[in-house]
Amino acid sequence: MIKILLVSLLLLLNLNADYKEGKEIFEQKCSTCHGQFISINTLKENFFEKNNELLNLKSPTVNMLAYAIMDSPKKVGDENDAEMQEIEIENYLKSYLENPDRFNSICDEHILQYYDTKESMKLSDDEYNNLAIFFMEYKNNLENTKVKNINTSSTINEAEILKKAKEENKQIIVYATAKSCYFCKKMDKEVLGLPDIKKQIDKNYIYIKNDMDESTLPFDLQKVYKKITPTFFIVSKEGKYIKQYPGSWTKSDFQEILKENLK
Repeated sequence: MIKILLVSLLLLLNLNADYKEGKEIFEQKCSTCHGQFISINTLKENFFEKNNELLNLKSPTVNMLAYAIMDSPKKVGDENDAEMQEIEIENYLKSYLENPDRFNSICDEHILQYYDTKESMKLSDDEYNNLAIFFMEYKNNLENTKVKNINTSSTINEAEILKKAKEENKQIIVYATAKSCYFCKKMDKEVLGLPDIKKQIDKNYIYIKNDMDESTLPFDLQKVYKKITPTFFIVSKEGKYIKQYPGSWTKSDFQEILKENLK
């Protein structure tokens, strides 16, 4: 009995190690195209109600890939035979990544129309294997980490922010970001880091950057948050929610957002 438990523990530890390796491979070699988690309700709204105009996605997010591989009508392999399914997913990833073919895609056909044509890429056999395990274990790990390391309240001093907003007669802009968010990093570099954008924000707003990996949103914004990073919230100087802008924005579009919310 003890021997069986030890074998099971070793298998579990190896699986977790392979998952972490696969996650690192995804983040290093895939995340420049494929964004991080976006809630299924938001994705449905984006594709089926707003024709991708909400998020303007050019490729599926990581959770969309995991769903397509493991749970969609076109899922790869038999979930009742984990070892064989791992091999089939590994073979599928190798086949598709090295020879991208839209007709061989397992993505929803309606959504596929919005995506750019993928370029060929090659990985090692070990990388394909670890990626396969990453997608197989993605949902379980997502559930296990969903509420870990998140404070139940924001660490931002709301009273001080509101006092400053009233003294300077400015509205508040709250930026919901995350360390793992590719599009946040892109906006930080290409838009928010530009001197003229910084000047425009400082002139007209009290600016708050909130890391969603570390805390919830201030001013009760968590109730209206659509679980998308980046998202920009406009809040009145009294701390009342006015509007939110989910998704990544170009410089010109973001300037329009700043302008249209001036009093």
